[in-house]
Amino acid sequence: MNGQASVLFDAPGPRARLRNNILTLLAAVVIAALLYVVYARFAEKGQFDGQIWKPFADPFTWTEYIIPGLLGTLKAAGLGAVFALIFGAVFGLARLSDHRWIRVPAGAIVETFRAIPLLLLIFFLFYLAPSVLGGGDYTLIALVAGLTLYNGSVLAEVVRAGVRAVPRGQSEAAYAIGLRKNQVMRLVLLPQAVTAMMPAIVSQLVVLLKDTALGYIIAYVDLLNYGFKIIPAVNFGSLIPAAIVIGVIYVGLNMALSALATWLERRSRRSRKTSAKPIVPPGAVAVGDTTAAVD
Repeated sequence: MNGQASVLFDAPGPRARLRNNILTLLAAVVIAALLYVVYARFAEKGQFDGQIWKPFADPFTWTEYIIPGLLGTLKAAGLGAVFALIFGAVFGLARLSDHRWIRVPAGAIVETFRAIPLLLLIFFLFYLAPSVLGGGDYTLIALVAGLTLYNGSVLAEVVRAGVRAVPRGQSEAAYAIGLRKNQVMRLVLLPQAVTAMMPAIVSQLVVLLKDTALGYIIAYVDLLNYGFKIIPAVNFGSLIPAAIVIGVIYVGLNMALSALATWLERRSRRSRKTSAKPIVPPGAVAVGDTTAAVD
């Protein structure tokens, strides 16, 4: 940090840097040792034998299991993302309303669904749907509805924070030239707030993508379901290889989404001037001018 203090701590001196380097080295050695122990145990159980990994070199495994599971995951994530964004925009703006009869119920709904564990919400919707809608397969509906209500409630807070991040002078100037409130919101506040909200929105969408794995509990046919139930059942003993392959795919999806978020945020800031500072994503802490996600 070139001798400058950050927001959270003072810049370390020579002795502190030496101590930090020693601790980093020790931590790296411990982690390497743990990884070796895990590798040795897996090798002892034959988890790295070619016969166990052979199914993943067969195109049939990918076309019949992994790709359909991936499409199921992307379908749930896509629907959940669209509905969560709509839910977040509607209830986020409702919480900014001047009318108490709109603001208070919207706040109650958002806080309620933010407080309910997502897994419990999915279970509740899954077992409630047949009672209300009759018999049928409601795994996708329950999963998407749960993702929408929970992540949409978080996004509602992001929208509210994004609009409030725009300096008050922007709206005051708009009112001064005769714009009505809906025009101020639509033409002045939201265009600037979207740029500030972009990192937080995409951060929550990454969380939503990972949360689709909870569909495994209600037997939704997704990537995790294929990876941990169907593939090991068809190819006995391939649970660990399947877990590794599925894990790598999930990591790749999240990294791709994060890269897309970075590109969109940079492009939006180049093409649109805004006075609002970036919104810290949910579960992140601010460090200087950047944010660090805490999962």
